[in-house]
Amino acid sequence: MNTNVNTPSPNGAITTPTRLTGSEILWATLVGEGVTDVFGYPGGAILPAYDALRKFPIRHVLVRHEQGASHMADGYARATGKVGVAVATSGPGATNLVTGIATAMLDSIPMVCVTGQVSSKVLGTDAFQEVDITGVTLPVTKHNFLVSRAEDLAPALRHAFQIARSGRPGPVLVDITKDAQQATALFDFDAAKPAPYRPHPMLKVEENGLKEAAELIRNAKRPVILAGHGVMQSGAMEQVRSLAERAQIPVALTLLGLGGFPASHPLNLGMMGMHGESWVNHAIQEADLLIACGMRFDDRVIGTPSTYALKAKKIHIEVDPAEINKNIKVDVALVGDLAEVLEQLLPQISGRDGSAWLKTIDASKGAVAVRDIKNLPDSGHLYAAHVMHDLWRITGGNAIVVTDVGQHQMWEAQYFHHEHPRTLITSGGLGTMGFALPAAIGAKVACPDKEVWVVAGDGGFQMTSPELATIVQEKLKINIAVINNGYLGMVRQWQEFFYDKNYESTPLVSPDFVKLADAHGIAAKAVRTRGELAGAVEEARAHKGAYLLNFLVEKEDSVYPMIPAGSALHEMIRRPGKNPLVERPDDI
Repeated sequence: MNTNVNTPSPNGAITTPTRLTGSEILWATLVGEGVTDVFGYPGGAILPAYDALRKFPIRHVLVRHEQGASHMADGYARATGKVGVAVATSGPGATNLVTGIATAMLDSIPMVCVTGQVSSKVLGTDAFQEVDITGVTLPVTKHNFLVSRAEDLAPALRHAFQIARSGRPGPVLVDITKDAQQATALFDFDAAKPAPYRPHPMLKVEENGLKEAAELIRNAKRPVILAGHGVMQSGAMEQVRSLAERAQIPVALTLLGLGGFPASHPLNLGMMGMHGESWVNHAIQEADLLIACGMRFDDRVIGTPSTYALKAKKIHIEVDPAEINKNIKVDVALVGDLAEVLEQLLPQISGRDGSAWLKTIDASKGAVAVRDIKNLPDSGHLYAAHVMHDLWRITGGNAIVVTDVGQHQMWEAQYFHHEHPRTLITSGGLGTMGFALPAAIGAKVACPDKEVWVVAGDGGFQMTSPELATIVQEKLKINIAVINNGYLGMVRQWQEFFYDKNYESTPLVSPDFVKLADAHGIAAKAVRTRGELAGAVEEARAHKGAYLLNFLVEKEDSVYPMIPAGSALHEMIRRPGKNPLVERPDDI
């Protein structure tokens, strides 16, 4: 260990060239990049770095499984827009990160994962806990680095942060050999700065493209804006709202786009796609113009490409050129940062009368407000929709909700109305069960003053429930809602609809979650009826520490509407006996 290290400044930054060990360079570079929190798990190949950590003002959150570290870094990034950082050792420590890295890759989340590696002298010998993690993660990272010299460490890390946050964000992995951590080199943060980011040559919006888009918008009679995750990634919330209000265009949102446009805004249609609202998908199919803003025409959004919005011209505003015409052929492509493109487009958009189209869409919803179940009589049964609606009502919609993947995820999207960006954190593209609990820890570390709720099914919750101990060790105030229906609910729903109710391997035996929480020192309560729901939620919110609510909901409930995979948007499975365009939850 280097004993002649200059003491860092009060904020931890080392501002003058200083000779450091590779391990010290790691943390000094992270501090220089503005990192204050990391999530990790120590092991032999990363131990020199952990030995040096004490010298730097970085909070390390000790996870219970490395997958939890990558999800925590992901949740941290989604809650703030900053780069999340995860740390693990070589071999199984590194491979345990992979699911979280892939989750971040598919949802375009800026993240840097630092892994230890065996010493460079034994690379390729199948040394103890050696694995080619750069090879393993090549398909699920924007880029990765193998660093075997201390002097290369700061440039690689700074480049990793630049890649993670630039253009279309994503995860980057930096693998550092043990001898690189132990060797010394001159650390000069400024000299390690990468060359300026050079956008893709296609990231240049042509004036002709802007004129074509403006002309299509002026002439459209039935336009719809499709708002995706890129709205928040770009920080383009105000620009999208200005476009919608100026041209009176209704806005449909993807799952990851929820919160990017206020739920209460009169132009907000709701969520599109497989479990989106019936009238939203109907409006898309009847539209004569779609303006796709920061979304990639995912299969869960479009259904069958050959039948998708055949009456509509299509404008695609997207930062990643690879997404243009990949799934859906478009008429005008505006490749660039969404906020910047809209700033150029908006001056060419004048007011237009969209009242006729808006009335047509509104009529398709029916006379009764959909998803409003506050005043329905208490039948004695507890449905997941009750939980989501009442969580929204009691919190005023101001909480950060971190969901797992499954039925509860869709019910949250339908019944919790997100007014603000970065208040729904969920795994979209990869659909990662076990995501919610660790991602919520990352979100709470990032936003300690905000109310954070985990919403997880009984299946996904068990995948990462050991992170309850992390919550306790870090003294985090996180509320947990387990939607417990005794099944792998979404898989069971598919078995009901498509496999003749052959519920093979989906009935789920779970521990007593209240006792499990108690064993960790976390307060908990079981809730069986809607009459108990509000009081339990209020009790959880008022409690000073973490609190778990085990909601014992109806076992064989299903999410409606549903578009079967590979079907057209109009081929929806609807609640039996209901208006085909309205999914009123009258029976709950």
